[in-house]
Amino acid sequence: MNKKKKKNLIEYGLILVIFAGLYFTGYHTEVLGFLQRGILATGIMNPDLDKDTNLADNKTQPVADFSMSFINSKGERVDMEDLRGKVIFLNIWATWCPPCVAEMPGINKLYKDVDKDKVAFIMLSVDQDFQKAIDFNSRKGYDFEVYAPAGVLPSLYQSASIPTTYVIDASGKLVLTHTGMGDYYTKKFKEFLKEQY
Repeated sequence: MNKKKKKNLIEYGLILVIFAGLYFTGYHTEVLGFLQRGILATGIMNPDLDKDTNLADNKTQPVADFSMSFINSKGERVDMEDLRGKVIFLNIWATWCPPCVAEMPGINKLYKDVDKDKVAFIMLSVDQDFQKAIDFNSRKGYDFEVYAPAGVLPSLYQSASIPTTYVIDASGKLVLTHTGMGDYYTKKFKEFLKEQY
């Protein structure tokens, strides 16, 4: 084997070891999420407030399903019905989902900026082991609470992909459904949330 082939084999072996190490330690999700934040920075994945919403015609806005309940990180049950009258930002995510991890810093900034008396955040983890979501949130230092479903999600909130984000206005109408990652910490989106009070 010549020196060039041997060098290439060593380089490929090293890359394989690095990727295997990331995969088996679980850090591959965070590394991919970090890389996907670069895509978010371009703005091409932002929620399309013209396409993802039903704001043009009030008659086409579906009524939100408030029959859901959640368990928070302290083990307390929270009924969605108790949030009626607030704008609800509902994000369905998982710790193993790189796009979910990518959008979390922006969601946390949005959470810190909004009026908590008017907007409720439900960061709904679909991890099989909810403790993973609790540990992830704690390790990252995010300010929002994480939740697990306390039962089956109503069909209105079942999506074939995650992350999926829903916004329910204060009158109880589902006004936004965005499938895939998004940058929610934008002036336009913050104004959109305020318009839903």
